[in-house]
Amino acid sequence: QVQLVESGGGLVQSGGSLRLSCAASGITYRINVMSWYRQAPGKERELVATISMTGGSTNYADAVKGRFTISRDNAKNRVYLQMNSLKPEDTAVYYCNADDRYYSSEYWGQGTQVTVSS
Repeated sequence: QVQLVESGGGLVQSGGSLRLSCAASGITYRINVMSWYRQAPGKERELVATISMTGGSTNYADAVKGRFTISRDNAKNRVYLQMNSLKPEDTAVYYCNADDRYYSSEYWGQGTQVTVSS
């Protein structure tokens, strides 16, 4: 099993920045692609950004392109989400996700709240 724990959420004004961190523990060698998702109140969970196992490939939702940057440090078993130019519509609970490269399964963190005030 893999455990994921997010941190770094909080309250920020519009235009501000936050850096989310996700720490992985357990059988971390099984982790492949890692992603950040978010879920706003009354909305479905949506994909924000993904990063490949080596970190060489990243993808972003159109809504965050140019503002958010995903990165990972495999030596520390961490993935990060740098969020700049935050907007009120970025307000959501942000979840870390990891794919298992040996099995068709995935792991989720408990989420961290990000609130952007206007």
